[in-house]
Amino acid sequence: MSNLKIYNTLAREKQLFVPIEPGKVGMYVCGMTIYDYCHIGHARMMMAFDVIYRWLKASGYQVRYVRNITDIDDKIIRRAVENGETLSQLTTRFTQYMDEDTGALGILPADVVPRATQYVPQMLGIIELLEQKGLAYKSDDGDVNYAVREFAGYGKLSGKSLDDLRAGERVDVNTGKRDPLDFVLWKASKESEPDEVKWPSKWGSGRPGWHIECSAMSCATLGEHFDIHGGGADLQFPHHENEIAQSEGAFGHAMTNYWVHNGFVRVDNEKMSKSLGNFFTIRDVLKKYDAEVVRFFILRAHYRSPLNYSDVHLDDAKLALTRLYTALAEFDLSAGECQVDWAEAHAVRFREAMDDDFNTPVAIAALFDLVTEINKNKSPALARQFKALAGVLGILQRAPQAFLQAGAGQGAGGDEAIADAIARRLEAKKARDFAESDKIRAELLAAGVILEDKPDGSTNWRRA
Repeated sequence: MSNLKIYNTLAREKQLFVPIEPGKVGMYVCGMTIYDYCHIGHARMMMAFDVIYRWLKASGYQVRYVRNITDIDDKIIRRAVENGETLSQLTTRFTQYMDEDTGALGILPADVVPRATQYVPQMLGIIELLEQKGLAYKSDDGDVNYAVREFAGYGKLSGKSLDDLRAGERVDVNTGKRDPLDFVLWKASKESEPDEVKWPSKWGSGRPGWHIECSAMSCATLGEHFDIHGGGADLQFPHHENEIAQSEGAFGHAMTNYWVHNGFVRVDNEKMSKSLGNFFTIRDVLKKYDAEVVRFFILRAHYRSPLNYSDVHLDDAKLALTRLYTALAEFDLSAGECQVDWAEAHAVRFREAMDDDFNTPVAIAALFDLVTEINKNKSPALARQFKALAGVLGILQRAPQAFLQAGAGQGAGGDEAIADAIARRLEAKKARDFAESDKIRAELLAAGVILEDKPDGSTNWRRA
């Protein structure tokens, strides 16, 4: 049996992971609302569940990972109308951009990627069940709302009592509601809205509310009861609370066994927001930093802890990753695939860390200890072990020189110009013109290129 423990937001403690079906895991994660470029907060969320997905598979589980796309929403409609394009054109374009960004960061694609607009019939089916059970009602304005006070378990995920709660994000408080806390399941169509966002229903033409979308998509792809439901901490209330009310209200049993939430991103210890001018898209960041550096930076923080984004921290991540790649550069590991020996001492520590609620900082510390040993004894076997372990986290799989010579430092010109300078320096050394040799080294260093002379007389280089 696996020793994996997961922090369950619903239980407010770490719990031993026991899947519903032995050897198999169903995991649903709330994905992007597609109308703009993904930002660093989105990267953090997708990275958190990429690590969870990778570790479940490394632990021998057969995983069905579902991460949805919200392609119908007030903001999407507004943006499409502003642009003079259809919702499909807008969401298709930004879905492609998202896939490009996540691919660059080494985030594995989900096994199933449902789009909300594909599951409207399933949403209507759940709403009808809720109405039959007295949990949904049609208001005078034509909307169909969820009757929050009729669901006894409301507030159990967020830990909020009904008396303390206020209507949350994306909940339009209107006079048609019986209670301000009630949230919309089905929005009546407005004449000003495009025809493509109007679906027929027994309650009249309309479109789904945000919360019902995920209840329908998770049920359709994983069943009424599945193992793990995840998302950002900002979704805990009201979105996930409302999902529980919908799904458990409709089906009469638990929706999911483990609720998992990743922490927020802060920028220089302030909340990231457009109004503060500290808002960064993934594309902005990748213009300045290598994608693997960004991945490594995110992995160095535990997924539930706040992540403080800053250039200082990214620069530090680059230096640390450079140290790891420099250790691998001593070995030729191109032949054959590297396999993890899970009985080896560092791998044991790595597994213990990952089984403790996916503790990547401690797992990475085990990698650094392994590198220290590799640097001491120059063992190819340990180098292969190191590369294989790092691969579990999706890092250090490139040829070392490809990483070390990538990125900034273009002041020295392209690779050919650098190679030419190194050749001229070698000729100067052979002629014992050490002043010229030192001059070339200094010029390259000023341009962001570091030379490393090898015992056999050859010279490697990397960008600073």
